[in-house]
Amino acid sequence: MRDDFDQDYYDRFYENPRTCAVDEAEAERQAAFIAAYLSYLEVPVQRIADIGCGLGRVLRALGARYPQAKTTGVEYSSYVCERHGWTQGSVVDFQSAKPFDLVVCNDVIAYLDDRSCARAINNLSRLTRSALFLGVLTKEDWRLCDTERTDDQQYLRPKAWYAKRLDKHFVNVGGGIYLKKPLAFPVWTMDRLN
Repeated sequence: MRDDFDQDYYDRFYENPRTCAVDEAEAERQAAFIAAYLSYLEVPVQRIADIGCGLGRVLRALGARYPQAKTTGVEYSSYVCERHGWTQGSVVDFQSAKPFDLVVCNDVIAYLDDRSCARAINNLSRLTRSALFLGVLTKEDWRLCDTERTDDQQYLRPKAWYAKRLDKHFVNVGGGIYLKKPLAFPVWTMDRLN
């Protein structure tokens, strides 16, 4: 597991336009998609947490779409927490007294070994009241991604490994969005992927 989420890591994968994995425009599109889909499903959002928020691009974009919502950025990297003022914590054991309507966890859990990753998925379930947006690089995705812009220090597990653990807690409604079980919102059967 990579544990050096330092300035060099963030410079390469976040700041340098030639090597960054996700830029500001992509973060904006991702937030627009999440907000539009949750609006379509009529999922109210008053509390948002981005676990592994990095520079906070998606969190800020979601905050602009939900100006009434309280946003919380959680990040493992002490470097980024000091720089941006996020709450330092891990997806494995971060706790909140109250669950969040929307939890974002993007490009985080593939850095964890199997045991820690399973614990993280259980923890995401505890933190999520309604909806989870989960982005994760799978074994099947490696051949699709730009390997110059993608950190190769991740565990490349098959999609089925994640699905088995996520299905205990969530209904996959596509696009990386999972709704917490039991469903509080009607979702047509054909819109469910599990």
